[in-house]
Amino acid sequence: MVDMSATLIHHGHIRILKAAKELGTVVVALTTDEEIIAKKGYEPELNFEQRREILEAIKYVDEVVPSPWLIDENFLDLHKIDLMVHGHDNTNPISPARLLVLPRTKGVSSNLMRSRVLKSVAAMLAEREEKI
Repeated sequence: MVDMSATLIHHGHIRILKAAKELGTVVVALTTDEEIIAKKGYEPELNFEQRREILEAIKYVDEVVPSPWLIDENFLDLHKIDLMVHGHDNTNPISPARLLVLPRTKGVSSNLMRSRVLKSVAAMLAEREEKI
């Protein structure tokens, strides 16, 4: 299992999914919209069904299930999961015997992507204002 919010899909997500697929069947625990709003404080750019559709189209993903913010042993058991694959920022209360932590892809994150978009939009608007 790989858990993610996947609000903005990037190559870091693909790399972790690819690594997980090398170990077997990949079930993505996709954070629900309600959990993202409650935990991150914003509405995701794409809603749950849109994010699910994108993930299901990725060749490394076998199944997508809705999930809470934190995954625990009971959630893994419910979905018959042997191993949780996560980036280095894991906070899920999972036994080390059922957890594989992978290094984060440097230089990319959904927050960094959001920041770049906002910076670009601000520059465009400022340029437009100068022309008026």
